[in-house]
Amino acid sequence: MATEKASRTGVDAARVLGYVEWSVYVLTAVLGLSLLVVGSVAVIAAIKGSWHWAIHLESTVSYMGLFVSRLLFVLVPLYVAMLVGRRVVDRA
Repeated sequence: MATEKASRTGVDAARVLGYVEWSVYVLTAVLGLSLLVVGSVAVIAAIKGSWHWAIHLESTVSYMGLFVSRLLFVLVPLYVAMLVGRRVVDRA
């Protein structure tokens, strides 16, 4: 009886795996949106063709490169944990 109540209130492996999956999906969406921002600035810079927009593109690529590297530093281990967790955890 006591173990049944503790398992309902505690955090189980399936719930942790759900949080990891959710985190991976959100971070992947953020990665995609950041690449979309860089692409949009690149298109604007190509259309405008001025040095002003070239500076915007250069700074955007620089900052996004730093952002994406930090994002991948978190995303890759979470993705590996998600793949391993899907094989190990029984969600039944």
